[in-house]
Amino acid sequence: MDYFLKANKNLLTYSLIILVVIPIFGINFFISFLGNILLLLFLIPLLLVILIFIGLNSYKSKINQCDSCGSISVGLSENCMNCGASLQNITNNDQFDKKPSESTIDVKAEEVK
Repeated sequence: MDYFLKANKNLLTYSLIILVVIPIFGINFFISFLGNILLLLFLIPLLLVILIFIGLNSYKSKINQCDSCGSISVGLSENCMNCGASLQNITNNDQFDKKPSESTIDVKAEEVK
């Protein structure tokens, strides 16, 4: 009998836990516990995607484009590294800040003969 208890110690432990926990807490406890674990498995990747999205938007807001040469500058530098023009007057080139009338292009049609 002593050998049986040593060999099946894990089985005996888990069966005692199940026999004690199920009558006290019920099956709803196990269902909610497993549901919470599955919920965490789905929400952790979603949280990581949201954090990556916020990080990329933060990085995107620090990008400036020089009006003189068109080179791209990342960070808070005051002068363009390519041509040396001042970047202090440049705001981020967000299309959402401009009015639609300012961003349209006037096109004149000419007759081709």
